[in-house]
Order: sequence, then C-alpha cells, then structure tokens
Amino acid sequence: MKLFQVRKGQFVYHNNELHKVYSVKPMFKQSVHLFRLKDMQQILSKASEIEPYKPKHKDSFIFYGKRYTIDKDKMPEPGDFILIVKPAPDFLDHYSLNEIEKVDNVEDGNVVTTRDNGVKHSEYVVMVPGKADDSEDIAYKDKSQVSESQLEMDESSDFLAEKRAEEMDPVVGDIYLDIQKETKAMIVGMTKDEIIFGHGDRVHIADVANEDKFKLVYRFEEDL
Repeated sequence: MKLFQVRKGQFVYHNNELHKVYSVKPMFKQSVHLFRLKDMQQILSKASEIEPYKPKHKDSFIFYGKRYTIDKDKMPEPGDFILIVKPAPDFLDHYSLNEIEKVDNVEDGNVVTTRDNGVKHSEYVVMVPGKADDSEDIAYKDKSQVSESQLEMDESSDFLAEKRAEEMDPVVGDIYLDIQKETKAMIVGMTKDEIIFGHGDRVHIADVANEDKFKLVYRFEEDL
C-alpha cells in the first residue's frame, strides 16, 4: 500500500490482525500509527506493511476483548455500539470514518451517542455482540495462521485483564483533556469497559488511549 492511499480511520491488516489507522504522519519513518482492534494496542508501521479492508454487513471482529458482528439492518437501542462507516457530521459533531461510539438515545433510527454526537441512520451500522452464524470472521486476514490457543486467548477476559495490568489503567481521579470538545474533565466513575466523567460524558475505556480524542493531564496516583 502507498502512503498517499492511507487515511485516518481505515481498517487495515498488519501482521495478519485487524487494526485501525488513527494517525498518518508522513515525516516519520514509521508514518502510519495504528490501533490493534482486539486490545487497542498502539502500533507504529509503514504503509508498505499494511493492507486495507472495508468492513461490510455480517463481518465479525474483536473490539477490546469482545466479539461483535456488523448488522446494517438492525435498529439500534441505547447501550449498543455503532460503527460509523459513512461519516457526514454536522458542524457541532466530532466523529470520522470507522469511529466506534455508544448509543445514548434513538429517534427514528437517528442516534445521539454518549459523546453527544448526532449520527444519522445512513451513516452507521450496528455492532451486535457475539458472532452470528452467517458472519465472516475478519479479525484475522488468514485465520489458518493463528493457533487454536491464540484464538481462544484473544477472546478471553483473562487475556485483556493481563494486557491492562501491564499498562497504567485510567483510575477515578484522573483528569483528561477531551481534545475534540476542548474541555477537561475528571473521571468520577468506571464500569468494566466504560469511563464516566464528571460532566456526564460516558466513553469506552479504549477511547482514552486514542491520542486524537483524549490527553491525560493529571494522574491521580502521582500524589499517592
């Protein structure tokens, strides 16, 4: 793949696993910055080392330790995740290609996400938890190259817990800058996979690792 063909938000394969491009910095030798979707690990790569993939109806992949299947026909409900495949944001909305956002409320198929983005029905597909019987597994470019033990580990909660234990997880008391909204907020609560900020926003825990969305400005544990 050529560098000029790489776009922020693209799904791509790198080392046989599904990733998402979160930044392209042409002046760097490893100019393509990726998130591995299964655990949101950040990867630096070159355009020549990745292969693009366009997600489609009934594709199934792993997002942050959980399996989902894309369904273009399902009507979303509050709490569902959506994948924004045809972004056309209004002036006050902040989202781009292949953003994964959580639904807060729904009206006639149009949704408002927990990040206060209004997304029209024509712009997204729903991520249904689990692997549908008629789905195609796109978590790996060539599944035959992945061992059975690795396949089991990638979708186990223990694997993700171990990965997070190796890193410094967000904790209640941390303060983050929401880059898109240009506001600072403190984490006041957390669930297994969601962060609750003091001003009411609720975001997936993987979002705070995205340098285009959030920047850590104060670590609560530093004062302990």
